[in-house]
Amino acid sequence: MMQNFYKKALFALILLLVADALVACVCVYQSYPSAALMPSGAAGLYWRTVTKTDVDEGGTSTIHVIESGQRSLRFDFRLTRAATYSFVSADMLFEDGDGHAVPVDLSRFDTITFTAKCTPMNALIFALPTFDATVSKPGDYLTYPSPLTFFSCNEQGTPVSLDLTRLTIPQWWYDKMHLDLSHQSYELNQVAKFVFGVSQQSPRDRDSRVEISHVTLHGRDYRYLVALAVILVSSWCAFAVWFFRAHARELAASLDVKLRKDLPLVAYRQLTLEPFKDKEKAAVLRFIATNYTNPDLDLDSVVAGTGANRNKVNEVLKAELGMTFTAYLKKLRLTESARLLTEAPAVTVAEVAYSVGYANVSYFNKLFKEEYGCTPKVFKTMASTAPQEQHDS
Repeated sequence: MMQNFYKKALFALILLLVADALVACVCVYQSYPSAALMPSGAAGLYWRTVTKTDVDEGGTSTIHVIESGQRSLRFDFRLTRAATYSFVSADMLFEDGDGHAVPVDLSRFDTITFTAKCTPMNALIFALPTFDATVSKPGDYLTYPSPLTFFSCNEQGTPVSLDLTRLTIPQWWYDKMHLDLSHQSYELNQVAKFVFGVSQQSPRDRDSRVEISHVTLHGRDYRYLVALAVILVSSWCAFAVWFFRAHARELAASLDVKLRKDLPLVAYRQLTLEPFKDKEKAAVLRFIATNYTNPDLDLDSVVAGTGANRNKVNEVLKAELGMTFTAYLKKLRLTESARLLTEAPAVTVAEVAYSVGYANVSYFNKLFKEEYGCTPKVFKTMASTAPQEQHDS
């Protein structure tokens, strides 16, 4: 019975491991959210390209978008020296499904990656104007905090990875807004657009081209890892509770079957057997049944006490019980100890061991566990609860 239980438990354990592995894969994958921004709307984030130049500041710089939204953002520009701070940019302006410009919540992302290809080699600016209700005016992007950083690119294409949480708001914006420079924090929950613009190191008076592709946002959502931990702990706790309860039930049933099978071997039952026609055989069985509680009982003692020779003793036990003297004596003592533990709950394990012929309690515990699959103490506990469980059922 117990072997069948262990097979079922092993099968359940394997199923649990497979299920937990699948759940772990899903949760870990979901804990790394990503959103590809090309083409527009692919990840539910819509945008359109808008350009800016230094014309309003008296400059003559130009920019022309060649491709926008599908596979890349590609634009040609020529930066001139007419303005004090010459400037051009191509912006990915976020909008809703109806084409209205609206800030988007990117707080679940912390990194942006893209490939930048420039002809000639260039150093560009990446910025993300964010709406701040305390200082910003809707639609006036100069009033939006615009944390930025720099990246370089070449004709072969440069993979770029930027930390969205560690950008720097330029000092000129604080001067323009008359704000304290110490307030450098910003939120990513209302990002108006991504800006790809030139820097002071960008080439002047030269035709240039920039191509931005594979724009992808990456983040980390720890809620899935917390959920995974809760699921794993809950599933293993449930398995442990099931295992110990089912093990106790199966062990109790197994012990009951074993006790029913072994009861005919108990000493007090053997003494009630009808006398054997073979007086010598009867004498051997009766002597063992009467003296099994003697710790010093051995084969020589039986020979001396019955007058039978050693071969006759073993022959009797083999013929009647299918056991050797040593095996029968151990079976007799352990079965009687099981009866005492079941019928006399007040008796201690040591008292039972001594009463059935074992002077060494540790040795008795070892033999009992080999025979019944549990220690005498556990057996006694199960025997005491079995009647109550039967009464409840």
